Amino acid sequence: MAIQTATAPLVTDPRRRFILFLFLLTAMFMATLDNQIVSTALPTIVGEFGHLERFGWIGSAYLLSLSAVMPIYGKLGDLFGRKYVMITAITIFTVGSAVCGLSVSMNTLIAARVLQGFGGGGILVSIFSINADLFEPRERARYQSYSSLALMASGAIGPVLGGTMSDLFGWRSIFLVNLPIGFIVLAGLVTMLPYRKPERKPKIDYAGAILLAMTTTSIVLAADGADLFGSLLSPASLGVIAFGVICAISWVFVERRAPEPIVPMTLFRNSTFSLLLICSVTSGAVGIGMVNYFALFLQTTTGLSPSMAGLLFILLTGGIVCGSLSTGRLISATGRYKPFAVASAACSLIVFAALSQVHAGTPIALIGFFMLLHGIGIGLAQQVPIIGVQNAATSRDVGAATGAVTLSRMGGASIAISIYGGIVAARLSHIGLTIPGISNIEELTPKMMALLPDATREAVANAYAAAFNPLFMTAAVTCLIGLVSASMLKNVQLPGAVKKPDPTTAAQAAE
Repeated sequence: MAIQTATAPLVTDPRRRFILFLFLLTAMFMATLDNQIVSTALPTIVGEFGHLERFGWIGSAYLLSLSAVMPIYGKLGDLFGRKYVMITAITIFTVGSAVCGLSVSMNTLIAARVLQGFGGGGILVSIFSINADLFEPRERARYQSYSSLALMASGAIGPVLGGTMSDLFGWRSIFLVNLPIGFIVLAGLVTMLPYRKPERKPKIDYAGAILLAMTTTSIVLAADGADLFGSLLSPASLGVIAFGVICAISWVFVERRAPEPIVPMTLFRNSTFSLLLICSVTSGAVGIGMVNYFALFLQTTTGLSPSMAGLLFILLTGGIVCGSLSTGRLISATGRYKPFAVASAACSLIVFAALSQVHAGTPIALIGFFMLLHGIGIGLAQQVPIIGVQNAATSRDVGAATGAVTLSRMGGASIAISIYGGIVAARLSHIGLTIPGISNIEELTPKMMALLPDATREAVANAYAAAFNPLFMTAAVTCLIGLVSASMLKNVQLPGAVKKPDPTTAAQAAE
């Protein structure tokens, strides 16, 4: 497959492009924040509606529907034009937010979260596809670094904002606040974003869309099998895995014969696309999937309070900011993205290899340094997979390629979270039983640990450190896979800006 050549941007006025980018960034921040902001409000919601057994579905329902539709939105943007697909996604998300805020029962809220996810998935994919229309490849790298920062910022401030709004205005406010924001973004995109008509007649691959949605749904359900079904090896969890495998195989056969496949199989003939998908999976696994486990590790092995542990995340977020902004500017200047993919995987590999040897009592300053280095590693390659696949795909398949790589990152995070949780639970189930006076080590909160005798608290910290060692080693192996894949990438150079021909020169050439 040929490397995509640079095409003229959809909007030539720099000020108008910047304003449009701000609207798109606001929409993406709204969609990514929604899964983080709800976490601290969950106890309040359960207190009002009850049904504690459905607690996990409030978050899983959103992630499930969001993941299922990502590649489909990418293809719809290629077929019908990205403007109206993006507007539709924002509309669905805004309506879903209104229904969430007006929910009268737990079932209504879960159904509304599914509706929100159907819109959120389209927003997360469409913004990167529209960026491909607005900016040349090199300039796109700089702007997509800002998009990456919005993704990480939502994860950092979401829980704090959700708890504050829930206390001041009630939990419904965390959903209803999306309504005015959604209307403003819709008005901006309707009036300012031009419509680029696709070059071919739309042909929707219904069978491929359904099979892909069922496959991604099975992946997310299987990844959450421990929480949803009690065990990853339960009959229900194994049944979901088997169903997903059947759907995946069927999807490949359908896509090979479809005139307009959701994800064209020709993309996989390009080694750059396949390698960047692997890089995206590993990036999601160690970048998104590790955040909650870092918080648990800090509170259980160092004795830090939740608020003090949260302060250490400033180092992680600061590293991401530095790495992402620097990479965006360097890719824009040099046109090369492979070195940053290699450096990112190498940084994270060093961090997790070192953390796998950490024990209780390790200086907090050293752990903070590792978190800073890991943040820099995440930031270095945050936007590389999307930039790379958009450059490798033809212009007619940019949306499909963007949807595939975005889904792979979310899928990597979901699977990693499940694996990490299984590792910690398995180790604690054996180690925790040997600590005198502790009946169930997993039920200990940071406040409860602070009240334990010194010897018992030290034993608990050592038990958690021993449980996290294999987790960090697993993350290191994941980084090694990403490093090998990044090293195998071709060192391509992104095309520069398209220069408008000088009228005099063009006339002389024609003459």
